[in-house]
Amino acid sequence: MRRPAKTARRTALTAATALVLALTATACGGGTTGPASGGELSGQTVTVAGVWTGSEQKNFKKVLDAFTAKTGAKTVFVPSGDNVSTFVGSKIEGGNAPDVVMVPQVGVLKQFAKEGWLQPLSEEAAKTAGDTLAPVWRTYGTVDGTYYGLYFKAAHKSTVWYAPDAFTQAGVTEPTSYADLLKTGRTLADSGRPAFAIAGEDGWTLTDWFENIYLSQAGPEKYDQLAQHQIKWTDDSVVRALTTLGELFKDKQLVAGGAQTALQTDFPTSVEHVFGPQPKAGMVYEGDFVGGVAKDQFGKTPGKDAKFFPFPAVDGGKAPVVSGGDAAVVLKQGKNPKAGMELLEFLAGPEAAAIWAGAGGFLSPNGKVDPAAYADDTTRSTARSLVEAGDSVRFDMSDQAPAAFGGTKGAGEWKILQDFLRDPSDPQGTAAKLEAEAAKAYGN
Repeated sequence: MRRPAKTARRTALTAATALVLALTATACGGGTTGPASGGELSGQTVTVAGVWTGSEQKNFKKVLDAFTAKTGAKTVFVPSGDNVSTFVGSKIEGGNAPDVVMVPQVGVLKQFAKEGWLQPLSEEAAKTAGDTLAPVWRTYGTVDGTYYGLYFKAAHKSTVWYAPDAFTQAGVTEPTSYADLLKTGRTLADSGRPAFAIAGEDGWTLTDWFENIYLSQAGPEKYDQLAQHQIKWTDDSVVRALTTLGELFKDKQLVAGGAQTALQTDFPTSVEHVFGPQPKAGMVYEGDFVGGVAKDQFGKTPGKDAKFFPFPAVDGGKAPVVSGGDAAVVLKQGKNPKAGMELLEFLAGPEAAAIWAGAGGFLSPNGKVDPAAYADDTTRSTARSLVEAGDSVRFDMSDQAPAAFGGTKGAGEWKILQDFLRDPSDPQGTAAKLEAEAAKAYGN
């Protein structure tokens, strides 16, 4: 995250609208929040860079407003665009680095740390984070034993969204196992609406399908090993997961319009195919952000006419909880890293997260956030599920990988899984292709 398609999957805006907003924000030099009178940081400025556009950027600025009111610091938000690594590198080279960056990929955070760009979290920020976050989030923010990244915003990527009217018409209920999920999908198709709208044009959605199946089927230990390329993609567990995924991909009852249609469908369109005015499928798998798109774009009310159930357990394993998230880091090269660290200390507590939770379109991994802070029961339930998963949460595997393998359009894992969607007849051959690309990207 946040490759071009990843931005699309996280925002409730269409791609075109998001682009216009991003360009507008960039042309205006980003948003600013003026200082309150007095305050320990009065007269100082903190510059924050992040991928957020549209409503996400607007709501994050509410958090920055609260920091300003508390400390007196002026804040400036600068849109980074999708390629955070390139943006930050160019800013450092030009002597105009932001103080704080919201990093959307574990792999990018590791890259920044290895470049020597990051300041370790202060003792206060680390202590607060230790009191509010499950240890797994510290692990994902740590590089070579040093804690750099504070996870502030999260995504719950183990939710399957559906149109209740389609389920009612087909006479089906929410499935509790993967086998039941496929059975439910075929019953939906028999009633006149294919099972899944799959956004195959956006390769990242296919990695998410694989990751949920793999985590449940192979277990967290294998998942961690594969994420670090400590086992090869030719491992039997990978072939088994691809075989399971292939059963879905090859079934035209389950893939709305078949593979060819799926490969021409991006993420926002996949949501439209379930919740738009002319529905073409009964379900769409993706993260909690589906509910925001259904609400903002198609007027659906999450929990009423846009519902979800947890991604079900596969072959007797545990139900998976795959997450993504944005970590706040402080750059050494920023003009005011000390004030930047004070912002991170603020973000580590529940107050900052509660502000965005109330505005909507947000999940926090912070266990101290009052569930009542969330604006609706559906988001509240999703947030509770994420927090209660504790250390069983696993970060999006492709976001942990080098971008050349896990995050590049038309290359690596994205392209290979798109090819597998087109022809899922050879799981073993697909695993071999994945391993060849992973070996090049990881350098081993």
